[in-house]
Amino acid sequence: MDDRTVKMLKTVSTSKPATRSLESAPQIIKLPPPRTSGGKPLLQALKDRHSSREFSGKALPVEVLSNLLWAAFGINRPSNGGRTAPSAHDWEEIDVYAATAEGLYLYEPREHVLQRILAQDVRAKTGVQPFVAEAPLNLVYVADLTRMTEATPEDKAWYSGPDAGFVAQNVYLFCASEGLAVVVRGMVDRPALGKLMSLSPDEKIMLAQTVGYPKGAKQ
Repeated sequence: MDDRTVKMLKTVSTSKPATRSLESAPQIIKLPPPRTSGGKPLLQALKDRHSSREFSGKALPVEVLSNLLWAAFGINRPSNGGRTAPSAHDWEEIDVYAATAEGLYLYEPREHVLQRILAQDVRAKTGVQPFVAEAPLNLVYVADLTRMTEATPEDKAWYSGPDAGFVAQNVYLFCASEGLAVVVRGMVDRPALGKLMSLSPDEKIMLAQTVGYPKGAKQ
């Protein structure tokens, strides 16, 4: 666990106490090794890629969650820590948070684990559309501007947006391959969600993305 995660955990320790039903949620979810082969051919996934705003409440198995997070911004070159999405100057400033019914988690790609940040169901706070509260997974992409060394404020704004977009597109293509429903969203109450997540002034919410099975999928 790096210093940034330790700082965040200390900060959220004074947040609203977890509800009894979520207190047993694991502090760290050790994800199974991701599947890095198979799936639809790339051109078929591009053909099938689309946004959907209707989701089943069916939970995503941990294996699917593992594969999805790896596809989003995981490590695909262990020898040098290379990631599945590019980032300007190799800053890797985008953090991927996962909001589920069990709580809010931070994806740690090097250990391929989810670190619990809040033992609260904050899905409804990740957007303004009604479906975000019922879909099993909402991803929140946060840019840590302190990692963008030697960049001007204007450059930080310019680069962090596309970098978040690369991650979101990876998720789109994974969902197209796996038959999952997905939509990327910019309509987020950033001040409210940032406060709930205990983000610093240098941590900016860029986008959110909702993932789940299509509405009508068997529970």
